[in-house]
Amino acid sequence: MTTAATDPLVRIRSMHFAFGPKVIYDGIDLDIVRGKITAILGPSGTGKTTLLRLIGGQWKPDAGTIEFDGINVHSLSRKPLFDLRKRMGLLFQSGALLTDLTVFENVAFPLREHTAFPESMIRDLVLMKLEAVGLRGAAKLYPSEISGGMARRVALARAIALEPDMIMYDEPFTGQDPISMGVLIRLIQGLNRSLNLTSVIVTHDVEDVMRIADYVYVLSGGKVLDHGTPAEVQQSKSDLVRQFLSGEADGPVSFHYKAARRYADDLMAGRE
Repeated sequence: MTTAATDPLVRIRSMHFAFGPKVIYDGIDLDIVRGKITAILGPSGTGKTTLLRLIGGQWKPDAGTIEFDGINVHSLSRKPLFDLRKRMGLLFQSGALLTDLTVFENVAFPLREHTAFPESMIRDLVLMKLEAVGLRGAAKLYPSEISGGMARRVALARAIALEPDMIMYDEPFTGQDPISMGVLIRLIQGLNRSLNLTSVIVTHDVEDVMRIADYVYVLSGGKVLDHGTPAEVQQSKSDLVRQFLSGEADGPVSFHYKAARRYADDLMAGRE
């Protein structure tokens, strides 16, 4: 197994987090490598999106630490935390575009909120970001006038508007047709290289993310089940990891929900 990082941008150590009695993370260690694409995989309900919220400081772990570029995220007061978040971009699963604003205005929004740039500079920056995702020609359209795949690309342009150090992608491939998915994969790879970004991808789309990830973590039951390069994880000795990667219906995660009694006994009980 490969060591995750010699120069991590995000460093998580002994992190615990729970919703009441439900344990989401039970003392995990995880590194997000600077300048690389890291994929976070796992079954539904594992807490992958929760991990992004914890990294961004929206939620606080019950124990352990999360550091971003050497800064303990959860030790910061409100303003320093907001300043730190400017170095993190987030592509929401839904895209989360503002429906009453044009494509141009959506991408300009974070620049107007968080900078004192003159409008002439904002205009140039927005057009540059839209050109990077291939949608400069759609600048005057509204979200209702573009496809779902295009909306995801506009959201990506908005996420890179402030030129963050890291982009977090929450299920970026969900609901995309093969062409849109291919475009997104190309964009994630290309932007990561050209902008020297660090990328974190939370997804269920194993095959597609394995093609572009530099490093992979598989999470389940509050633990890191395995981690390494895509080739290493595909050779995992964990039965659950192999089941998840291959998409088998039955295995450690059973097809049948556990019942209180045997099937035959249940049938007979109805005849009593």
